[in-house]
Amino acid sequence: MKRRALLLGALFMPTAARARTTRQVAKKAATPAPAKAAAPIGPQPLKEAKTELVAFNASAFPYRGMIPETNKPFLDVRDGRRRGHTTLRGDVCWEDTTYSDRRSLLYLPAGFNPQRPSLIVLFLHGQGATLERDVMQRQGVPRQIAESGKNVALVAPQLAVDAPDSSAGNFWRSGYFATYIDEAAERLMRLYGDKRVGPHFNAAPVVIVSYSGGYLSTAYALQRGGAVYRVKGVVLLDSLYGDEDMFAGWISARRQMGFLLSAYTESTHEENIDLQGLLARRRIPFINTLPQTLAPGTMAFVSCGSADLHGDFVTHAWTNEPVKQALAMIPGYEPVPPPPAPPKGKPTPAKPAVRAKPKV
Repeated sequence: MKRRALLLGALFMPTAARARTTRQVAKKAATPAPAKAAAPIGPQPLKEAKTELVAFNASAFPYRGMIPETNKPFLDVRDGRRRGHTTLRGDVCWEDTTYSDRRSLLYLPAGFNPQRPSLIVLFLHGQGATLERDVMQRQGVPRQIAESGKNVALVAPQLAVDAPDSSAGNFWRSGYFATYIDEAAERLMRLYGDKRVGPHFNAAPVVIVSYSGGYLSTAYALQRGGAVYRVKGVVLLDSLYGDEDMFAGWISARRQMGFLLSAYTESTHEENIDLQGLLARRRIPFINTLPQTLAPGTMAFVSCGSADLHGDFVTHAWTNEPVKQALAMIPGYEPVPPPPAPPKGKPTPAKPAVRAKPKV
């Protein structure tokens, strides 16, 4: 009997072990695996700002053509192999030191979102300026872009390097502005680091912000640049020193779709009054005060006082940080969607009042 009991126990032992194993496997299979976070779709907002100084093929300089409306070559002076340009003041600026820098400043702020509508700001500096010393540091244009709260990419070409000259260089050429903006879109795509954002930059509207001597490049970009349809607006920072008819022509063509904000000191007072006269004769409405928004169709002139303000006008105009403030006035273009509005006809319920407990 004992031997029979041992044999029966041996026969049943594997069966019991298999049953326990089966129950354990079934128990493990019933435990759901932790859900994996969904991968983000499409290019994402930048986690940190990106800045680059890059040589463009379509740069403002070098330029070896003619000065528009004249029979005079731009480079009209020679000293051996050196070529130079005589400025309106009679100074000679040499090509190798003043008119050979092909670089442009590119900047994308932290949070820039290529899946949201955005603007390309083309900043055209004035006389006696460099990109590093003046546009980046002294005037803080990238910082003002970042603080505007808008989805904005910055492009700033180097014009005449640290010189008393407003020459437009290749921006004098017909269609060159369009060529420059096309290359800027490609360079911004490379800076962002994803080929998928190329169409985004190719379609982004352009706002030209011009300071002082940048007016000449602005005027020719608007008149013969070849991409006037992309220019959403123009901000002139004490920068209307002539060619009022070119600005009036652009305003006439874009009066329902573009905007103009010209803030000025006594330095450009006369030219701003002349432009207002041209608009009045064309029955284009304008205002002489700071608008609430720079909506399409807004044409505004803002007098800011003494010409002594001119040197620091990019940082102190009608307000501090005028580039920041002007961009903040453009409707839309936030890097994140605005919160949804409450449904019409259903007012937001008020929070119940909290009654104080009576004192005992």
